[in-house]
Amino acid sequence: LFALRTRTGLAALFWLCVTQLACGSGAVGETKNVVQKDAEFDVTYNDTVTSENQTIYAFNHTVSRNKTEGVRVRVDVSPQNLESTILFVVRQKQAVLSFQVPLILRGLYQRKYPYNHVGRTLCQPPTRAASETQYFFVDVSTLSAQGTNYQLRVSRVESFTLQTDKKFTFTASPSQPQYFKYVFPDGVDTVIVKVNSDMNFPCSVMSIQDIQCPVYDLDNNVAFLGMYQTMTKKGAITVQRKDFPRNSFYVVVVVKTEDEACGGPLHFYPLRPDELIDAGNRTKVLDVVVSPAINSEVYVMGMLFCLGIFLSFYLLTLLVACVENKSTLSSEAITESATSTDNNYGYMERSLDSVGRSRHESLSSVEEDDYDTLEDINSDKNIVRTKKFLCVSDLARKDKRVLSKKYQIYFWNIATIAVFYALPVIQLVITYQTVVNVTGNQDICYYNFLCAHPLGALSAFNNILSNLGYVMLGLLFLLIVLKRDIVHNRALVRNDLNALECGIPKHFGLFYAMGTALMMEGLLSACYHVCPNYTNFQFDTSFMYMIAGLCMLKLYQKRHPDINASAYTAYACLAAVIFFSVLGVVFGKGNMAFWIVFSVIHILATLLLSTQLYYMGRWRLNAGILRRMLHIIYTDCIRQCSGPMYIDRMVLLVMGNIVNWSLAAYGLIERPNDFASYLLAIAICNLLLYFAFYIIMKLRSGERIKCLPLVCILFTAVVWGFALYFFFQGLSTWQKTPAESREHNRDCILLFFFDDHDIWHFLSSIAMFGSFLVLLTMDDDLDTVQRDKIYVF
Repeated sequence: LFALRTRTGLAALFWLCVTQLACGSGAVGETKNVVQKDAEFDVTYNDTVTSENQTIYAFNHTVSRNKTEGVRVRVDVSPQNLESTILFVVRQKQAVLSFQVPLILRGLYQRKYPYNHVGRTLCQPPTRAASETQYFFVDVSTLSAQGTNYQLRVSRVESFTLQTDKKFTFTASPSQPQYFKYVFPDGVDTVIVKVNSDMNFPCSVMSIQDIQCPVYDLDNNVAFLGMYQTMTKKGAITVQRKDFPRNSFYVVVVVKTEDEACGGPLHFYPLRPDELIDAGNRTKVLDVVVSPAINSEVYVMGMLFCLGIFLSFYLLTLLVACVENKSTLSSEAITESATSTDNNYGYMERSLDSVGRSRHESLSSVEEDDYDTLEDINSDKNIVRTKKFLCVSDLARKDKRVLSKKYQIYFWNIATIAVFYALPVIQLVITYQTVVNVTGNQDICYYNFLCAHPLGALSAFNNILSNLGYVMLGLLFLLIVLKRDIVHNRALVRNDLNALECGIPKHFGLFYAMGTALMMEGLLSACYHVCPNYTNFQFDTSFMYMIAGLCMLKLYQKRHPDINASAYTAYACLAAVIFFSVLGVVFGKGNMAFWIVFSVIHILATLLLSTQLYYMGRWRLNAGILRRMLHIIYTDCIRQCSGPMYIDRMVLLVMGNIVNWSLAAYGLIERPNDFASYLLAIAICNLLLYFAFYIIMKLRSGERIKCLPLVCILFTAVVWGFALYFFFQGLSTWQKTPAESREHNRDCILLFFFDDHDIWHFLSSIAMFGSFLVLLTMDDDLDTVQRDKIYVF
């Protein structure tokens, strides 16, 4: 930048020296006439310039240290004289500004747009004296032998300094940019600069630059210094005093030569060398207002509010745990008394030493290859799993030690995935934030700029802080699961028959994985909101897929502990989902071939999973699959009309196929730009469908829902409703250009610190925590029911 500025200044001085030397020494055998005029402000000068004469306009004005007045130079040239270029050089104290008329601005593909009306604001050098008279000169020259008429007018800008909370309206165009000065008032360390317009187009750029010369106020150099962002109707930049040592800054507004950067149309023009293109009317009316941002007290209140909400859940959980512990101690005392005195329960007299020993044996001695420990297990599987009515005891026949190790792998695998996934993510977002801070390009990140409170190097601290709930509630859920795990292990140690032979088999590995996934969702969502854009959106959604998948697996595991998927298979499938998510974000936008391939894979995967669930895994995918399918169709549909053997499962799978085929058709027809959200919607729809089916079948089987899970279900449903309302407010979107995304920005709505999306973070973290509690407690009513009386569905 220094080199570029130096070259620009030297070029202007070189041109001035050449014209002066030509005048004094008679270059090319001719004498150039130099005319210097004492000029005045607010007077229009109509003159003619040729290669043989040069005019210098001398201006003087009084500069006050306590008051800044802008000076604006306006030049008009007749459209008939666009082929003759006039050079204007403004010489000031410590600054030189040069421009040509017509002003040629370049667009994409080197398109050239000429402007014959040019207006530039002069940079104001600082003065140390209380009052000082400064001189500046406007030199007008050309190399064209043909006389060219021009109009020159220099005027003062009375409203050059912006006032706090006072709106100022102005007009700008590509050749007539505007900039204004703002001085931080006493006691204000942070302000937010808002620029608005009723017009979408032409596209414009707002920039915040330090008080120094030159000011970069053209489309081809506005990105050289300071912070900047493109805008259509809205633009907002938060500015901190610490970044500007002079306690002031310039607000620069530039209208671009083309609208492509703001998502507007890019008209096709033949690309012919040196062809000038008429840009048409690109004047835009805008207004700017500078308002004080929040102070440190609001930051503290926001952080305390965030902590207070989630710590209250810890307190509530502690109270519930105390009540439950008191009840548990009472019931254990009664049970122990009954066990020692009542001899009617003869089956309790059998030795349980082997069971007790198995709990103390190291799980490391058990391999996953030992899953099927019954000698006749291969034939037994086909007999048991194909019964018309299955009970949990039929699918809970494997060694508890083996299953415990199998499901603990879910936790260790997701912990490993989290470490290897999070480390490069953190490194990448730090790089993103560094690039934003160094380049000043605020189009890199898709924030809600009207409610983006910086803290240190972070541009939107509030969006990061609001993710704290996922981490805190995920940790709380892990503590609740740990407490249940300890209570269950104690029951096994004292040979409690309810723990050994009653209720849904207790395996906590998937619950630990769910809690870890919730915590990682908070961490990765915070990383995504450091600099949200389409290239890192997968950080925000990856563990949402994990959570949805783990919840479905946990629902299925409850009644199918022996045949649930292994951790390796489950995470491999989730990795495939994330892989397709990345492909969809990168290649899916409007790509028909991608959507056809994805829809076919989606439908085939649905059919394969449906078959696996319907036959409880007792089928084979091999060369004879088509022959067996035709045989079933012939025997069950043609030869005799018989209904499905497993009606409940068939109802669920038919509904699931209808939902998934409908989603596949919607994706193929509409091809939504936000593929990651579309994929997440598929996962959530399947989870909700399975969860509703589970609740309905549970009630239909004569089971009941206890008070605590019922309260959790109702509370979670209400919170999810409010959460989705705030989610769909859409304060920004990376599917559009940054300028179009800013049209959705809105002010903070909670404590002047949090916006709608922050509230979504609060509510969704609470709703996910509530959903996990529902899964954890939903079958507590079965803890005293024999497993051969609990139906599988």
